[in-house]
Amino acid sequence: MHIHILGICGTFMGGIAALAREAGHRVTGCDAGVYPPMSDQLRALGIDLIEGYNADQIQLKPDLFVVGNVVSRGNPLMEAILDAGLPYTSGPQWLSENVLQGRHVLAVAGTHGKTTTTSMLTWILEACGLQPGFLVGGVPQNFGVSARLGLTESEGASATGRPFVIEADEYDTAFFDKRSKFVHYRPRTAVLNNLEFDHADIFADLAAIETQFHHLVRTVPGTGRLVVNAREDSLQRVLDRGCWSDVVRFGVRGDAPGFRARGEPHAFDVLKAGVLVGRVEWSLLGEHNQMNALAAIAAAEHVGVALQDACAALGQFANVKRRLEWRGEVRGITVYDDFAHHPTAIRTTVDGLRRKVGPDHRILAVFEPRSNTMKLGTMKAQLPWSLEEADLAFCHSGGLGWDAQEALLPMGDRAVVADNIDALVTKVVKAAQPGDQILCMSNGGFGGIHDKLLQALA
Repeated sequence: MHIHILGICGTFMGGIAALAREAGHRVTGCDAGVYPPMSDQLRALGIDLIEGYNADQIQLKPDLFVVGNVVSRGNPLMEAILDAGLPYTSGPQWLSENVLQGRHVLAVAGTHGKTTTTSMLTWILEACGLQPGFLVGGVPQNFGVSARLGLTESEGASATGRPFVIEADEYDTAFFDKRSKFVHYRPRTAVLNNLEFDHADIFADLAAIETQFHHLVRTVPGTGRLVVNAREDSLQRVLDRGCWSDVVRFGVRGDAPGFRARGEPHAFDVLKAGVLVGRVEWSLLGEHNQMNALAAIAAAEHVGVALQDACAALGQFANVKRRLEWRGEVRGITVYDDFAHHPTAIRTTVDGLRRKVGPDHRILAVFEPRSNTMKLGTMKAQLPWSLEEADLAFCHSGGLGWDAQEALLPMGDRAVVADNIDALVTKVVKAAQPGDQILCMSNGGFGGIHDKLLQALA
């Protein structure tokens, strides 16, 4: 089958493309913007990419168009597909019908940490010999790709099928299907990592997102498992609406049933109901990663992985690209790249770097409010809070409908704003000193700012 994917360079749709290619389909695709790491992965797979959404792409005559949620009515190619009555579906629906049937699906949902936790869980299963399939919204460095089918043969599989681990996003499916993506996946194991307000462009408030999370809970069978963050009131409200599956909590206190950590985030014991079951020693930083690890360990247990083995596997976990990823060092100045874009994620990332470098190195936080929620200015008041641990903050304000300078006023002269990338680079380079740690944060390509900074600093 020939499928043509609209919005192919998004992390999710790029993963769909990789799975379809591995399954033997001919895959082509188009997008309005192409940037690494997804563009590199697609080209390496031999997938032809077309820039833009020109209507004449219907002349490719694919058997099916798979439509990403970046596509809306008025898109010239989509209008041509509709006018011609050509077959189309969404990415999540295609995945559900062509990949997930007969598999033991482990879905990782949450406002933060989905990509990292999904990658941890996938690596645990891989290290323990289960050869899982997966689709991650990033590139786990243990695998080098964002998606693969994994072992699909039934021999040796459990009654519920071979495992497939998927990052379960609450964002909407497509312009013609406004349900959250994750309702299509029908997991047998579901991680509810955390839940805060986000995606202000499609959700009115936190309660609306909680409703979507409960739709996910409704799809988990009675023999399934919900792995739930014990510290989130919002998730408890979700469960209070009705729960039909086994619930295992992580982040519990004391000897309560469930999983907790004892020790520092880089080296800690894992306890279940107060009993020591394993130890994790790794290079990752931050309490958020400690919590992510507990969630992954609890989920892996549901497919038969021994707790001690899961803990040991995480010692070899190499994290995901764009998660405090070292990009280079010039004149004693280090540049990092990170995907953080929600204020809570920004704060967590800056705090993690502070733990790593200590108080004697300055942190220069360089960020762009690029997500739809941040562009709307819904969370602009939280930005000074999110950047508290940074010595200086540099904001790319291009394309915003609100005044970034005003939002950052509580930071005083620690905050600098520029409306284009080149001007921002100039300001950062002027301020940088040997020993500084420059942390670039965006959920997009950020105009290649990492390389521009390294070149300008040289």
